[in-house]
Formats: sequence, structure tokens, C-alpha cells
Amino acid sequence: MATVTVNMDRLLQACVAQDASDIHLVTNRPPVLRIHGRLRSLETKVLEPDDTTALMKSITPDRNQQELQEEGGTDFGFAYGDAARFRVSIFRQKGNISLVLRLIPTKIMSFEEIGLPKICAALCRRPRGLFLVTGPTGSGKTTTLACMVNYINENFDRHIITVEEPIEYYHSHKKSIINQREVGIDVPSFGEALRRILRMDPDVILVGELRDLETIEAAVRAAETGHLVFSTVHTTSAAGTITRIIDVFPVNQQEQIRIQLSSNLIAVLSQALCPLATGKGRIAAYEFMVVTPAIANLIRENKTYRIDSSIQTGKKLGMQLLDEHLWKLFDTGKITLEEMLDKGRQPGDLQDKATAKIKAIKGRAKAKGKKAAKKELEDLGPILRA
Repeated sequence: MATVTVNMDRLLQACVAQDASDIHLVTNRPPVLRIHGRLRSLETKVLEPDDTTALMKSITPDRNQQELQEEGGTDFGFAYGDAARFRVSIFRQKGNISLVLRLIPTKIMSFEEIGLPKICAALCRRPRGLFLVTGPTGSGKTTTLACMVNYINENFDRHIITVEEPIEYYHSHKKSIINQREVGIDVPSFGEALRRILRMDPDVILVGELRDLETIEAAVRAAETGHLVFSTVHTTSAAGTITRIIDVFPVNQQEQIRIQLSSNLIAVLSQALCPLATGKGRIAAYEFMVVTPAIANLIRENKTYRIDSSIQTGKKLGMQLLDEHLWKLFDTGKITLEEMLDKGRQPGDLQDKATAKIKAIKGRAKAKGKKAAKKELEDLGPILRA
């Protein structure tokens, strides 16, 4: 067992040293790190079933080992000394144990470092409302929420309560008081935590995920009764987020939830994390919707299909569609053509736009002569390499 602990320590050290985001431990393959969005195998032995079981036992609390036995999977967080924290997901597959460890940075980034729209800071000052951060797994939703909570914590005297499974970023008391409750340790479920939360005199509430009807109802009710509520949904667009939430409710309640959302939703930030064209580092692309009176009316009248048009006309408020931001990142050489098309909602339109741009640049370069052409094509860099 001592040898296994050393091996796990080495894996954790390698993850931190190489700035990896995840460690994957599966049978019949060496340990794998995800670095800048790409999977990279370590030059160690191929893991056998006994290896993954021993590695699991070296870091997993008894309570979670029991849950793994009973449910086939478990999640928890742990600190690796002062170097980092990890969120761990352990599960069975083909009868064997697999582990995925997500590195949680100790430093909480600022709005500027993440590249969030400036209006986010103003929305964090709001006394009430529901702010949703959405995107697929691994798109940086937790990091964005941690940034917002930290901004409030540093700048306002609020009582902040978070309900998470597990706790990822640890916050200390600053100008605000902050209490972080972990589902399974501090409270049995999200539903139970939210039932009791309004008695705790909160100003700001963070719910790790809106995953079921009970949690959504409680979050909307908290926003309605005068609290600023942050949460996440696994959707890829602002309009899609509203549709997903409404569809969770029975048909006879959908009219009511549309009215509640139109009154209480203040913003939806949808994001995708893209590897940089240089191959080192990643950058977030955003779709951002602020709920204006016009958008609130579209939600109320069940016309969410028109929300994209309202986002396009709301640029002065910092609103933008995901494809608009992806194009900007591609156009400035930050991401490749392939990455833009992979993450885009309308890849055909983006491809046409890129083809036209590349053709125009090649035409201009050719007209300027061989030397000028070479320089302009070199500047184009990652766009043509894609």
C-alpha cells in the first residue's frame, strides 16, 4: 500500500507540474493526463485491475468506498497538501475500477483573466435574481462561478451560502461571510439544503447544478424571494437553457415557470473551452444573454426561438452569440478553424465565412507580390494550418 501511495503522489505531482487539467486512470492503459485539452499517456506501466483498485483506496475515504460498492460510483474532493485540490470521480466499468481526477486551481481568476463580459460585475451587484452559467462538462463553469463568488466576497458585505457536490474551490471569509455546504457530508441532498437555506439569512446562494425539478423550483423560489442565486445547467446556448428548464416541468406547470423565469432570470452565460492554436493553454468562448424587458417578454410568450435575434441586437449590453465569439477568436488567430467548427452551433455558416476570408487574404497577398504574399500568409498562421 505504501508503494501505491507514492505512485499516486507522483501522478498528482506530474499533473500539477505539467499544468494538466485531469488525470485518467483506467485498466489496460498507462495513466493519462489531459494537457491543454489533449490526452497524453505517461511513460509508466500499463495499469492492471489491482493497480486501479489500490490507487483508488489510497485516496478514497471509507464513506465513498462504501458508496462505490453500493452505487457503482462516487465523487469527492480532496486537498493535495498546499499544492492543489482535486475533484475525484470513481466508477466501475467492465467490473474494474476507473478514476478521473480534476485539478482545481488554488488561485481564483479575475473577470479579466477569464475574459468575462464587463457587465458580469454589475450583475453580481444585483440584490436578487437567477444567474445561470451553462456549457458541457469540462467547459469551465465551476471556475466562472468561483470567480463571481470571489468578486462578491471581496467587494460586498454579503452572506454567501454554496451547496456543492463536492466542494471544489475553497473560499475564505473576506468582506462577506461565506459558508460552503457539501452534499453527502454537511447535508444529505440538494433538495434538503435548499429547503433549509432561506432560514439562514443568505444574500447570495450558489447551487452546484440545477439537476432536477425540486432543485430548479427551490432555486427559482429563492431568487423570487429576494436572493441572488447562481447555478449551472448542462446546455450549450441561452435559448436552449430556458427551454431545458421549462421542459423539466409538467405541462400544467410550464406556463407558471415561464412567468417566474421572465421575472427572475437576470442572465445566462454559456461557454465552451477551446485549446489555443499554439497548442499551449485554453481560452473560453462565450454566449452571453442579459434578460432585458424584450427577452423577458419572449420567455413569457414562449417565443424562445427569437432570443438569438435579441442577443444579436443587444451588443451594447455585452451580449453575443457563441458563434460570434468563436469567429472573433479564430479571426485573431487564437483558435484553429477545426476548433471553431467543432464548438460552433452553425458550423456550416462559419465554414463559409472562413473560406471567404482565406480566399480574400490569399488574393490580396498574391496581388502584393511574392515577398508580401509570403509575409501575409505567415501572419495568417494557424488559420491556414487548420
